[in-house]
Order: sequence, then C-alpha cells, then structure tokens
Amino acid sequence: MSRLENLKTSWVQFRFFARIAPNAPGFLPSGSWSAARLLEDRAAKNGQSPAIIFEDRLYSWSEANAEANRWANFFVSLGIGKGDSVALLLDNRPEFLFALSGLNRLKAVAALINTNISGKGLVHAMEISNSVACIVGSEHAKKLDEVADDLGTLPREMIFEQADGHRAPSVFSAADDAIQDFPESPPEGVEKPKGSDPMCYIYTSGTTGLPKAAIIKNSRWFAASSMFGRGLLELSPGDINYVALPLYHSNAIFAGWGAVLTTGAGIALRRKFSASQFWSDVRRHQATSFIYIGELLRYLMNQPAQASDRDHAVRVITGNGLRPDIWEKFGDRFGIREIREFYGATEGNAANVNLESRVGMVGRLQPGQKIVKCDLSTGEVQRNESGFCEEVSPGGTGLLVTVISVATPFDGYADKKATEKKILLDVFKQGDRCFNSGDLLSVHDHGWLAFVDRVGDTFRWKGENVSTNEVAETLNDAPGVLESNVYGVSVPGADGRAGMASLNCNSAFALSEFADFVQENLPIFQRPYFLRIQQDMRITGTFKHQKVDYQKEGYDPALVSDPLYFLSDDAYHPIDQATYSAIEKGDLKLR
Repeated sequence: MSRLENLKTSWVQFRFFARIAPNAPGFLPSGSWSAARLLEDRAAKNGQSPAIIFEDRLYSWSEANAEANRWANFFVSLGIGKGDSVALLLDNRPEFLFALSGLNRLKAVAALINTNISGKGLVHAMEISNSVACIVGSEHAKKLDEVADDLGTLPREMIFEQADGHRAPSVFSAADDAIQDFPESPPEGVEKPKGSDPMCYIYTSGTTGLPKAAIIKNSRWFAASSMFGRGLLELSPGDINYVALPLYHSNAIFAGWGAVLTTGAGIALRRKFSASQFWSDVRRHQATSFIYIGELLRYLMNQPAQASDRDHAVRVITGNGLRPDIWEKFGDRFGIREIREFYGATEGNAANVNLESRVGMVGRLQPGQKIVKCDLSTGEVQRNESGFCEEVSPGGTGLLVTVISVATPFDGYADKKATEKKILLDVFKQGDRCFNSGDLLSVHDHGWLAFVDRVGDTFRWKGENVSTNEVAETLNDAPGVLESNVYGVSVPGADGRAGMASLNCNSAFALSEFADFVQENLPIFQRPYFLRIQQDMRITGTFKHQKVDYQKEGYDPALVSDPLYFLSDDAYHPIDQATYSAIEKGDLKLR
C-alpha cells in the first residue's frame, strides 16, 4: 500500500471515529444510553419529523414516544418491571418497536423471538428467556397456541395477540384492546434505565442446534447503533433508512432502529422482505439507505433487470455476508457506490467495518482481535509447547478470538453454561480470557480480513480442508446458477466428507456445461461430487442457508424429491435407488 493510500485510509478512519465519538454533537450522557431515553430525546428535539413509516401509516417522533408510553403503562398494569422478560413474537410492524421501547422504559427485557421457529424450538426460546408475558402477532398465534400448555411459567392470560392488519386477534386476548385506554404520558415512579441494564435478548440463528439468547445491554446497543447510524450510514434528520430484515435480528435492531434513534433519521419498515417489491418500496418511501444480510442482495440481483434499477435515492448501504462474486456487479447495476460491509457476531465483543468498499473484505484487524491457528474443520485451537495459541501469518486462515476486557466485554447468554462454552482460557498468557467467535477469517495485507466460513461449515476431503463458502462463491459464477449452498456429506468407506451442492438455477443452466465449469475452476478436492437441483432454497429468517437438514438428507433419493446427480467420469449422472445403493455398498467409488 502506497503512502498516499495509507493517508487516505487514516483519514477515512479518523472521520469514522470522530462521527461516533461519545462527545460528538447531539450525544447523550453515558448514563442515559438506552433506547427509551433516546426516544424521549427525539420526541423533544425532532417531534414532528418522520420516525416510523409502515405501509400507509407515518408516525412522528412525538407519536412514537406517546405510543411507547402507552405500552409501558400497559406493562406496568401487568406487574412487569425491572428485570422481567417479555417475549415478542411478531413480524415487522410499529407495535414491535413500541413494545420494545416501552419495556426498555421499565428496565424490563424484550426477548426477540425468531418467527421462523415452532414446536419444541419455540418452547425452548421462550423458556430460556424466562418470559413472564408475550406479545404475539396474529400471524403466529396458532403455532404459539399449539405449545401454550408446554409453557409452564407463562400463563395463557399473559399472552396478548397483536393484529397484523390482515387478520384480527382470535386466539389470545387482543393487545390493541388491552392498551387503548392507557395514557400516553410516561409511567410514574419509574427509574430510567442505565447502560449496564439489559435491553433485550437476541437469539443466535439456530442453523446448528437450538438457538441461544444473547444478552444485549443498553450500552452495547447504543455503541453498535451509533456505529451504524453515525459512522457507517452517516444518517441525519430527513434521511429514511429502509428495513426489510426481521426486527428480531441484531442487524435490524442495531443498524435499523438503533441507527435512526441515534441520528434522528426515520425508519421505513416492511413486514417481510420481498425481492419483487423492494425497489418500489425504496422509491415510495424515498429511502436514502438500507441494510442487508446474507443473500438478500443476490435475490435482488436475480430479479429481471429494469430500466428503473438506478431510479432511487439510496446513497449508502451496510450489512454483512455480501459475497465477492456479486459485490461490484450489484453496485454497478443499481448505482450504489458506498457498500459498507461489516463483521460482527450478535453476542461478540468486537466488530470490524470496511469503510473503503474494498471488495471481499470485512474490515481490518482491531485491537484485542487475533486470528489464531486452529484445526480448520473443527475450530479446535492449536497450542504451542508453552500451551498458548499462536497467530496465523498474513495469507493464512484461522479462528477469530477477541480478548475479553473492560473495553471489549462479553455479556454472554441467558444460559450461563452456553456463556462458558464461548470463553477460551489462557490463550496468550496465563489467566487471560478470549471470546471464541466460531468464525474462520483469513488475514490479508495491512491487517485486512476476509470472512471464510463458520466453524463446522469447513470439512476435510482427500486430506484437504474445504471451505463451503469459497466453493459456493465459485459455483455462483457458473452459467445459469442463481445461488448455491455447499456442504459436506458422509460417504461409507470414504475418509472425510464429500462435497455436495444444492443449486437454484434458471433456464440458462446446462448440466454438461456445469460439469465442465466445475473441472475448470475447482481442484479435485473442492469439487461437488453430488448435486441437488432446487427451485427454492431453505433459508433462515435472516437469509442464511440451512445446511444441517440438507446434510442429513444427503443424496438419498428416498429422502429427497429434488433431482440428484453424481459426478463420475467427468460428467454428472442421475442418482436413482440403484446408484445410491451402489455408492453406499462401496461398489461405486468416488474419485
């Protein structure tokens, strides 16, 4: 990197930290770091400015604050107060934010339940939060009703149903009816929340195993929200931040709601993401920014090109999980130059931001962060003769760990045992503690970092480590492939796991051309030996690919109704029951 480039980087970083510094103009005293206090402040300073836009309804900051007070008074009437947890199980709508803010005002904790879970998973999420009440959207009332008898600590009379605009409450007591007569003034005799108080529980995605409830304190929420609102999106009153990601997820709570609360901009909510309606929403609300995660931008790219693709006011976007293969293509097609990728775990104790739109990078290594040597297939850290970990050299890949300190605390989960499992002891010296991110990152020149894979998504085949993320990025460039999900599957008698890819394709896809592409672009150990062709991919509510169920189903035609193929003699051949049996018996070998 040249001296001029170094100066440019230093200036960009200086501006970023100056914008989010605690003493920057408009910031509140550190003791007031809470969503409830900020909402009051916005109502006082920006009372008539747009705060929340949802469908055809617009709430000013004064109206939003009044609604939050009504919810707070309602919760007080139920006996809810400091430290109590209330579950929120509903799709995006203003009432979600009013309830969240009302609870925060009382020093109560909102448990933000993933709306995609049901059955035992839903019971688990409710139980680990110790929720004493629940606000459920009418769209999810039926599945909650099915497990209500299993929620031992949550009586039915403490569950309230919020209309979703399309159906009226029919299972539980109506939330609207319950709160309509409560005053819009702040509840009396309630102490204001502090930075050290928990604000909410945000659940891990649950792509592997049951989700864990990460504790988000007011101070952490405020710091992250300031980073997004002031640092990455550079919002101000008059801006509109479009949010189609679910409010139960950290990106929407930090980079969506938090970003506008810390800046006075407005938020435009959509009930659920729609690729076909995305840009019409952006234009209708005159959004100047939006947030993304995972494959959302790929879904937008897969929509047919329109003459209006650049007809919008968006100047900057931020998110994570943007793959290099579409980074520049997306920016060019939609005319967005400021794509500010970041890296950070919901429960993690440090974040990285890419302020310079360097393709494929998530930012630079920060103080306290280390990329350590590990077994890339298991994530098990490797220790030297002295028993300590060692950092990887530039060009290498390893596990990201961050020192736990006063400056970078790890607040943990509602489950103490789950918290203990994420802490590494005696990492670089006796007595130190580090947060184990569970993520593999590669180190590049001048401390730049690139996300490689989640631990467990990397597998070994033919004595080599295979990154599912790296292979997927390559396959996504194949003609006719819209998106790919890569994972390893067990094969009897084989050492390690063989690669398998689920593909979503369009009419330009041809199996013979794909076979040629794979052999030209991937070494033998990275090639997907099995294919599954699908119309719709299974994803989480935050657009992460599901892998566990796919791995269990494997290439067994008795379990999979989608077309299955097997790579043999430089071509892909259909898998029927006879082929499957031959592979299982070892009569048909993988080469």
